[in-house]
Amino acid sequence: MKLSQAHSYAIQARLAGAVGAEIFDRLFAGAHFDVTEAPLLYVYVKDDDLAEEVADEYAYDILIIASGILKRRIHTVVVLPSIFIDD
Repeated sequence: MKLSQAHSYAIQARLAGAVGAEIFDRLFAGAHFDVTEAPLLYVYVKDDDLAEEVADEYAYDILIIASGILKRRIHTVVVLPSIFIDD
């Protein structure tokens, strides 16, 4: 299941508001969000270092924001470098 563009933008906008513009631009510029039928949210960021920082510092914030926007409970946020995107 792919997120609609509106859902993805909504997650990005709320996340930008929560973390601030400077942090958002550094960590989430070009980020991509995907969900599965399971309660997982995948977040793809630029590289391994950013993925580690996002997972450690912001996974819970992403989980809460995405759950509210998608109106379904997300149990786990998986952060990966964008090399794992399968288009």
